[in-house]
Amino acid sequence: MWSYSRSGVDIRKIRRIQRDIGKLVSTTHSAINKDWNVWSGFGHYAGLIEFQSKVFALHTDGVGTKIIIAQLMKKFDTVGIDCVAMNVNDVICVGAMPIGFLDYIALKKPDSYLVRELAKGLAKGAKQSNVAIVGGETAILPDLLNEKEENTFDLVGSVFGVADKKSLVMGNKISQGDIIIGLESNGLHSNGYSLARKVLLSKYKMKNSHRFLDCSIGEELLKPTRIYVKPILELLKKSDSIHGLAHITGGSFAKLSRLNNKVNYYLDNLPEQENIFSVIQQAGRISVKEMYSTFNMGIGFCIVVSKSGFLSVEKILEKSKVKHHNIGYIAKGNGAVSMTKGARKYVLTD
Repeated sequence: MWSYSRSGVDIRKIRRIQRDIGKLVSTTHSAINKDWNVWSGFGHYAGLIEFQSKVFALHTDGVGTKIIIAQLMKKFDTVGIDCVAMNVNDVICVGAMPIGFLDYIALKKPDSYLVRELAKGLAKGAKQSNVAIVGGETAILPDLLNEKEENTFDLVGSVFGVADKKSLVMGNKISQGDIIIGLESNGLHSNGYSLARKVLLSKYKMKNSHRFLDCSIGEELLKPTRIYVKPILELLKKSDSIHGLAHITGGSFAKLSRLNNKVNYYLDNLPEQENIFSVIQQAGRISVKEMYSTFNMGIGFCIVVSKSGFLSVEKILEKSKVKHHNIGYIAKGNGAVSMTKGARKYVLTD
């Protein structure tokens, strides 16, 4: 039976490392110019810096080992979309509008074709997000990127967003009785690939088809991360019932607990899966809890909304043609995230 830790990614160890980093970086917050103030520097979806009536939101993220799939498929024009998505989807979780984007491309050797294809995806993702790519860096690192593959590269991005203080969504309003709405994902998005690759490539080739898929294994794994910027910003304009926003990536639904650790999150109506997640689970004999602790399982973004505002939020989502599900609710508690599958209950947080 496969697990994320067996594939080389131990979430618990990563969280310990992140806590250690957090202790160190927090010592820099007092060094900022006195006209500015760090509101949130670690642990949420974006770092926040206050300046006068505005709050600036910053975040950085990469594509991860999805890049290896791009190399195997020799197709590089979509992972740029993933790079943008992984950043802008996080920044909107605090209610900020993404404004500017920077990219970092590391190459084994100069390769104009590869860079051009990556840039196509970056530009497409930026247009979907209404964000401007205002700069970046291309580094040639032959001694560092020394894999046999000639097209070895890494791709990382950073985003800058802005919000009014009064429009921030920090999760502090989440309370008992609130409803959790899940927006559908476009497959794996950009997390869990270390596990997905090792499971699938041990049984299938990239060109193989499967009865649960409408395309080849490789094409499915390269489907770009869905960008939620436009529908979420539209919701924030039209509704004051939004209490929490969560991008479901690494760590999956356990990430809900970072919004507010004084309530519990119960997921009792997650959609059934007969798609790439089913293929991975069956091929790797992966437990239900491991699947829902690693992958987005068809839900790429969560909205926590007040019970009184639920119907109006649903109407806005339907008008925007965003596929969504009522997947759970909020109760009193201490930050636990749990889900039911059949007759069994699973606790997803540590």
